Amino acid sequence: MSLQNDLLLRALAGESTPRPPVWLMRQAGRILPEYRAIRSRLSGFKELVETPELACEVTIQPVDLLGVDAAILFSDILVVPEAMGLPYELVEKVGPRFPETIGSASDLKRLHAVEPEEHLGYVMEAMRMTRKELNGRVPLIGFAGAPWTIFCYMVEGGGSKEWSRARRMLRSEPALAEDLLDRITEATILYLNAQVDAGAQALQLFDSWAGAMDSDLFERYSMPRLKRICDEVKGAPLIVFAKGAGWQMDRLSELSCPALGVDWHMPIAEARRRAPEHVLQGNLDPSVLYGTEAEVRAATQRMLSHFGRGRYVANLGHGVYPDIHPDRVRAFIDEVKQSAHIGNVN
Repeated sequence: MSLQNDLLLRALAGESTPRPPVWLMRQAGRILPEYRAIRSRLSGFKELVETPELACEVTIQPVDLLGVDAAILFSDILVVPEAMGLPYELVEKVGPRFPETIGSASDLKRLHAVEPEEHLGYVMEAMRMTRKELNGRVPLIGFAGAPWTIFCYMVEGGGSKEWSRARRMLRSEPALAEDLLDRITEATILYLNAQVDAGAQALQLFDSWAGAMDSDLFERYSMPRLKRICDEVKGAPLIVFAKGAGWQMDRLSELSCPALGVDWHMPIAEARRRAPEHVLQGNLDPSVLYGTEAEVRAATQRMLSHFGRGRYVANLGHGVYPDIHPDRVRAFIDEVKQSAHIGNVN
């Protein structure tokens, strides 16, 4: 089936497009009243993630209600450690929690290899269902968490400001850390390839806590596994988004993925200089969307002018915040779309 709107895939292929494609991280849910109405009927977030029909519905909502150029499957990066044998809970207004964590070699006995159709069948079914329901309107993006980010949650047991337990394991028990990271990497490759088989037309790898590592840790523990994922995931273009690691852009630019995400801390000109061969994605500070519509539009125009022509996907520098008004998001999206008429074109 041919795509009615193929801007994202063309941009990721480095082709010329009349304007940059635009989508948002965390666009599926959060800000939309229609999403909150569905959530209010359920026991919690995990029920929504694990019910393919509902995950499909909220995945498509931003396509209908916001006019984005791509859908990203409604799911969570923590489905992978759960599939490996380490279940998580999502505590309302607190965040994810793992009742059991990995702190020693003996804890690895809890884990097993991942068979995506067996252990993550609900994700695969949601992917197939969503691809069918989209009916070629826009491409469907799949995603996973990068090994270091997943490692952080499995070792810490929840969110953290410092990720000190995770970083301590890297330094005090490197063999254990390498083993766990390799298991996560293997599961992630299988999972992303299975998403492509189920209908994903593009992929994003979220390394949300990349900025917690120094250059030595990043080089030893993160880069080899990011490289392996980029080399072994086939069939769909991959965007690697390493939040807080713009200072590693030189190293990230050596990855075989076609696109790199840029957070709002990274100057656009610097990202272009350090990753000249990659398509870039980003990077509006999500807090800009708390401003007036005029301020949102002006900031969007500045961002577009800095990225310039070609090799670009418009997005935020991280996920949209849940209390931002949908009208401000629409203003951002509309301003990107208007760029086709005012000279900021790909």
